[in-house]
Amino acid sequence: MTEIASTLACDAPTENAAAALAEVLEPFVDAVSWAEAVSGWRVTAYCAAAPDEDALRRAVADGAIAAGIAPPLVTIAPLPVVDWLRQNRASFKPQRAGRFYVHDGEHREPPPPTTIAIHIDAATAFGSGNHATTQGCLLAIDRLARRRWAGRVLDLGCGSGILALAAAKALRARVLAADFDPEAVRVTRANARLNGVGALVRAVQADGFRRRVIKTRAPYALILANILARPLVKLAPGLAAALAPGGVAVLSGLLVKQEREVLSAYHAQGLRLVARWRREGWATLMLRRPLAPSPPTCPTPHTRLAFSHA
Repeated sequence: MTEIASTLACDAPTENAAAALAEVLEPFVDAVSWAEAVSGWRVTAYCAAAPDEDALRRAVADGAIAAGIAPPLVTIAPLPVVDWLRQNRASFKPQRAGRFYVHDGEHREPPPPTTIAIHIDAATAFGSGNHATTQGCLLAIDRLARRRWAGRVLDLGCGSGILALAAAKALRARVLAADFDPEAVRVTRANARLNGVGALVRAVQADGFRRRVIKTRAPYALILANILARPLVKLAPGLAAALAPGGVAVLSGLLVKQEREVLSAYHAQGLRLVARWRREGWATLMLRRPLAPSPPTCPTPHTRLAFSHA
């Protein structure tokens, strides 16, 4: 994974203006988020290579004018070199989520009885089991594992592969793990071998549902997508189309206050909420596609929000 080299920041007076500026920044950066600040809203972006500052500032100025606000000051600064691997290992503690017990190689004590152990060395890919969204997804998988299960599983945005491993172990299902980051694909393959489910988990590089291998394996009995609220909304039509009748989607990476936006997008595709988990302000949603198709519904108005997370 390429080291992130720069961080960009600018302020906006309203949430809608922050969303507009974030959209303008997207072509120039690798990740962008916005959140409420002490006064107004702060838009923050990250990029691995130095951006074209002149073009970026012009785009932000044009976007501000279109949003009806004064062009904000954009600050661009290099990020200090950080040993993320060392920091990750130092902060990694075994985690429990339902019957799952997630640990790394530094913790060699036997897992508690009746648990399903998952050995994760997240290294350069996201997904150590510490985040509330990952824990919510593990709780959802644990719930699904308590009944008879059959069918293919897709882990979209797999990161370290933790959810793919959990599904393979608890459901004994074949899992396709996909991520746009080739480093995440490498880490997922390594973790699958480490956990003895290399024959059940196939990791591929893919962005959304466009790659042929994802299309040809559809429909899926279970789709796991722990990403972000805005991508989840955009993926709703493709995800619903790839889900088998009666299939289940577990969605996370969204804040509790973003639930309405995400649910609206999936209700419009005929999916229905069957369970939810809320932890530390984050939400995990379990939705089901009916066995009989239901007519799409018009989404209710919603506010567009997006926040990045680890």
